[in-house]
Amino acid sequence: MDKRAWVLSVDMGYGHQRAAYPLKDIAEEKILTANVDYVSNTKERLLWRASQSGYEAVSRAKNIPLIGESIFNLYDKLQSISPFYPFNLLEKPNGNVYFLKTLINMGLCKELLEHVKEKDIPIITTHFIPSLAADYNGFENVFSIITDTDINRVWVSDDPKKSKIKFLTPTRHASIRLLKYGVESCNIFITGFPLPKENIGENQEILKTDLLKRIRILDPKERFIGIYKDVIRKYLGELPSKVSRPLTLCYMVGGAGAQKDIGIKVVKSLKEKIEEGKIKLILVAGIREDVKNYFEVELEKLSLNKNENLKIIYESSKMLYFESFNRELRDVDIIWTKPSEMSFYTALGLPIIIAPPVGAHEFFNQRWLTHIGSGFAQDEPEYVNDWLFYVLDSGRYAEAAWDGYMRAPTMGTYRIEKIIKEGIIDICKGDFTDLR
Repeated sequence: MDKRAWVLSVDMGYGHQRAAYPLKDIAEEKILTANVDYVSNTKERLLWRASQSGYEAVSRAKNIPLIGESIFNLYDKLQSISPFYPFNLLEKPNGNVYFLKTLINMGLCKELLEHVKEKDIPIITTHFIPSLAADYNGFENVFSIITDTDINRVWVSDDPKKSKIKFLTPTRHASIRLLKYGVESCNIFITGFPLPKENIGENQEILKTDLLKRIRILDPKERFIGIYKDVIRKYLGELPSKVSRPLTLCYMVGGAGAQKDIGIKVVKSLKEKIEEGKIKLILVAGIREDVKNYFEVELEKLSLNKNENLKIIYESSKMLYFESFNRELRDVDIIWTKPSEMSFYTALGLPIIIAPPVGAHEFFNQRWLTHIGSGFAQDEPEYVNDWLFYVLDSGRYAEAAWDGYMRAPTMGTYRIEKIIKEGIIDICKGDFTDLR
């Protein structure tokens, strides 16, 4: 049955739209952006714009000497997440919940909801505002995709026992957090984060092909392969004897444009090996033209602007950017990024070098990555030429790629599509055990 759904996201950084992109095949009309599409009311537009501008400005402000850290800490306090232990119920709404409900009662998302009620089909959201707006306005078939390993109370309604929202979570931890917020267990389903199908394949055939090549590159001295060759063959297939491309490192700048300077520090440290063809470096500017221009100017100063082993990914729109990035990702061996939604891409068999987190939710994502063994907090970028290859020779990056694949849920997009197309939700219910 070719059943479709309204797929609703929010233009705020990259995370929520990146989560929506893999669901484009089941999206009715297109992936709708709550703070852009069907918003003609001036007051609502200004409200959305102010919210996004505040997030981006504060993310960049963290690096301002003296005052930046104080500004960020004040903002981050509003997004703070209660300690996970002890296992107490935290059903009582916080100020963010009441404030958001007031805005929704004033008409936030009203025009978008007027549009989607034209067809009685499921609603899938990747941000809490449209899911809660739909819930408070009486919609019953609402699915909310959680986009981090832990979340603020604002993701759940003021009365979770009456709420009809069904939550699709990326991890067991996020599922248990929802239970603590008072969400009924029958409304919580572990699916895994929605990852791009073009990097997986319906039977993981694309993922396995790419991961076999990656493990070969990430273990030049066969420290990991020598021990686990038979296990690798069992789960992935036969390792290639060699791979022609060089080790490929991808450094990503977030949606707010923060931490772009780290990328150039990495380039400077790896300059000699880039010129020798021993490593390829991809710098991801996303849709930030200012970041792209910054990279181009700095690379020209280093006489690397025309080197085939150095590439900048930039596109004019987020959908084009996701498409280009996913295509390049097939030949990436290590991702260097702050622990945003990209943390879940470790499930593709990608080790993550973790740049400093921005916000409470990213702190918890970092903890999750290190817990499953696929993430490493970055060492000094100026010395990456030393420590990157030191770890590479140990086989630890290959092991991290394996741990990411084995321990993080991989098939989230396919599970979510199955829920929508077949109405089967029991496939994800149970004991909140992670699904690969």
